[in-house]
Amino acid sequence: MMDLNDRIFFFQGTDLVVPEKIQDEDIIRSSAAGPVEWQNDLLNFAARSAAPVTPEKIRLFDKSSFVSAALLDDSFLLSDEWKRVSIRSILCYAERNDFGFSSDVELILRAYHILQWKKNTVFCGRCGGKNKDSEKDISRICGSCGNIIFPRISPAVIVLITNEDDHILLAKNRNFKHQFYSLIAGFVEAGESLEETVVREIKEEVNIDVDSVRYVLSQPWPFPDSIMLGFCAKYSGGALKPDGDEILDAGWFSRGELPEIPNHGSIARYMIDQWQEGKSL
Repeated sequence: MMDLNDRIFFFQGTDLVVPEKIQDEDIIRSSAAGPVEWQNDLLNFAARSAAPVTPEKIRLFDKSSFVSAALLDDSFLLSDEWKRVSIRSILCYAERNDFGFSSDVELILRAYHILQWKKNTVFCGRCGGKNKDSEKDISRICGSCGNIIFPRISPAVIVLITNEDDHILLAKNRNFKHQFYSLIAGFVEAGESLEETVVREIKEEVNIDVDSVRYVLSQPWPFPDSIMLGFCAKYSGGALKPDGDEILDAGWFSRGELPEIPNHGSIARYMIDQWQEGKSL
């Protein structure tokens, strides 16, 4: 059995760095194969460049295993032997189970999240002292004032809304890189419950009211530090009107007339697929 402690992941921006010859469908299997020759080659190549890297050990949930991961600077120029693959593009390999999405993808998401957090917490936000890693858990401790910080996790809700005709509400967000439609989503504000966030975000973005708000499932979303909390809700009133700022277009769609929607592997696609197949959420 492969030792989890042998895994190494390389990141640049929001991408995984892998050999050019690896096919997209083999990325997860290849990334999980342990320290192979190309990984050492990449480390050696980085060591000879102006932006050397040192893989960090990212502790896993059992506290005894870890994966190694390295964050390559954006200025680091890869040779033709390697390529960058968007982390989002490999979400389709995440396996759904009774406890959420679980697979090698989850290890990659954790490693990426922790590396980004460490990059942004070199110094203490209270006194400016230098932080160091805790030997007991995933936290960091200020060497000057003893302030303890844990990885930041920003909760966001994402909602599947249906109306009396069992049509689904889909919207085009200004921030989407691709021209697809997805579910309404937004960040939780201080002092706000998750259900209140659902109601507020929907009202702000598309001007309608909902009820029967119910939690469905969640998914880690480290872009840069979120967790997506999936809900379903029923339309209860109001005239549909995109805010024109974040939401450019929105509409009600039946199962036979869906526009382009998110790729497989995302929580949005999972909930849309469940509705399209007539399954309960």
